Amino acid sequence: MSTDPALRVMIVDDHPVVRDGLRGMLEHEPGIEVIAEAGDGHEALAVIKALGGPASDGPDVVLMDLRMPGMDGIEAIRRVRVDDRNRPAVLVLTTYDTDRDVRAALSAGADGFLLKDVRRADLVRAVRDVAGGRPVLSARALAALTGQHHENSLTEREIEVLRVIAAGGTNRSAAARLLVSEATVKTHLLHIYDKLGVRDRAAAVAIAYERNLL
Repeated sequence: MSTDPALRVMIVDDHPVVRDGLRGMLEHEPGIEVIAEAGDGHEALAVIKALGGPASDGPDVVLMDLRMPGMDGIEAIRRVRVDDRNRPAVLVLTTYDTDRDVRAALSAGADGFLLKDVRRADLVRAVRDVAGGRPVLSARALAALTGQHHENSLTEREIEVLRVIAAGGTNRSAAARLLVSEATVKTHLLHIYDKLGVRDRAAAVAIAYERNLL
């Protein structure tokens, strides 16, 4: 049995239900301990300071949302890095994945960038990876950095959402089938509309068929 200390994780998100869900995903994993939560950047910085930083009882990994009231995730990451350029590791977990979001987060000092529809096993692996100094990037984040992203290309998950919609599904049924929230489905649809240059789901489905995406 390993005697290594557990990885200390802090969750920063303005939605309590999201924090509860992430805690539930992580707290029963061997070798991982969720030690703190915060609802925005200001609270996150205060909690990290109160815990004394990573050298004592502070978090090893911070799961950081980007869009929050008060101080957003980008500014919070910048301020965390003012105190320590390397620790704690910061893993962005968000529903926003534009090139601008990716670049801003990584430029601020984030060690990884994932979307909230990530599977549990992949999230756990990502937490361990960034704690070990290994960067973690979603496929879209990697494409944004390498210049291979095309604004009109749909991600695998966006295509999955479109398949459900094309079959007559609602946002609720798509969320249930893909095991994500309705808010996440709505975000995917907004990205789809923007990329395909349409304003509604019927047009999106039509264009997707024309381009052999479905």
